[in-house]
Amino acid sequence: MIKLRTATIHDLDLLQYWDTKQHVIDCDPDDEWNWEFELNRNPEWREQFVAELDGIPIGFIQIIDPFLEETHYWGDVGPHKKAIDIWIGEEKNLNKGYGTKMMEIAIEKCFSDQSIDSILIDPLKSNIKAQRFYKRLGFEFLEERKFNDASCMVYELKKNRLANLT
Repeated sequence: MIKLRTATIHDLDLLQYWDTKQHVIDCDPDDEWNWEFELNRNPEWREQFVAELDGIPIGFIQIIDPFLEETHYWGDVGPHKKAIDIWIGEEKNLNKGYGTKMMEIAIEKCFSDQSIDSILIDPLKSNIKAQRFYKRLGFEFLEERKFNDASCMVYELKKNRLANLT
């Protein structure tokens, strides 16, 4: 069974190790997470989780409020939205349905806040597998956009669309 638990400074070595994995780099090549700093703070606009399968860490999820997020990474985004970052840590855990289950949990968590009307995600333009994955989950393409120096495809899952999928 997959569960999410809050990421802590005790996850530092694991997250730094996962950052060295090629499949993680391929999802987010330019991002420096600054784990030593970020794992020690808990801003109101962000939640960070380690996904565990039967108590064994397998992945990471970050859920943010892009309207309140302090760097304004998402630009001019209105309220009532969430944005998700996700990855599986080890190659051996890819293509086993774990990412789907992690996203289902994250989506449910986002929409449990009744004020949230949609979720944003920004896979790299080059990451066709991730784009297919998000489409299967009901995300719809919004636009191609540059974040920092990375070309990304922005997708959105609207709460009313999710209701129609279930």
